Amino acid sequence: MRLPSFGQLGELAQLAFDGVHDPAVMPFGVPWTDVAPAERARATMQWHWKALSEITAEHWALPFVVMEDGVVVGMQEIKGEKFAVCREVHTGSWLGLAHQGRGIGTQMRAAVLHLAFAELGAQWATTTAFEDNAASNGVTRRLGYEPDGCEISERRRKPAKQNRYRLSRERWATQERVRVEVTGVQACRALLGADWSSD
Repeated sequence: MRLPSFGQLGELAQLAFDGVHDPAVMPFGVPWTDVAPAERARATMQWHWKALSEITAEHWALPFVVMEDGVVVGMQEIKGEKFAVCREVHTGSWLGLAHQGRGIGTQMRAAVLHLAFAELGAQWATTTAFEDNAASNGVTRRLGYEPDGCEISERRRKPAKQNRYRLSRERWATQERVRVEVTGVQACRALLGADWSSD
């Protein structure tokens, strides 16, 4: 998992072009996958560039590409709002259709949780999933998140219930975790509001 090079972002756009879910269902709050494949691919690249260009300590989103054996298979995002004060992150992700159902979703979420808690000093991680998104709800529960209420969102012009989840640093620390190696984060901590050396 890493911030993408231009070539890797092109691979991610190709995954989006090829499709990331059955068109009969909509697992996302923003229905970006309802557009034509070429528009979907272009929007994927534009969204990554926008997220990276707008990073500040007050508001940041890190859109990582997920790789398996050197091949881009999906995207894992982590974002923070006023992180220096709130110490809370939110995650979202997707995988190309050909790479689903093999446990990659659990591993990439576990990796970004390690980044949040072990490297950035987060106290909380949150996520949401529509109640009919079995895969996302399953990954979330598997990693120890606890229910944190629900909310009603618009999905394809109809109301849909989303489950909210929350994972505390203390609960994360007690669980068996995958081995994660992180490089390059030291130089980024101040930019993300995660430089605690002055506390």
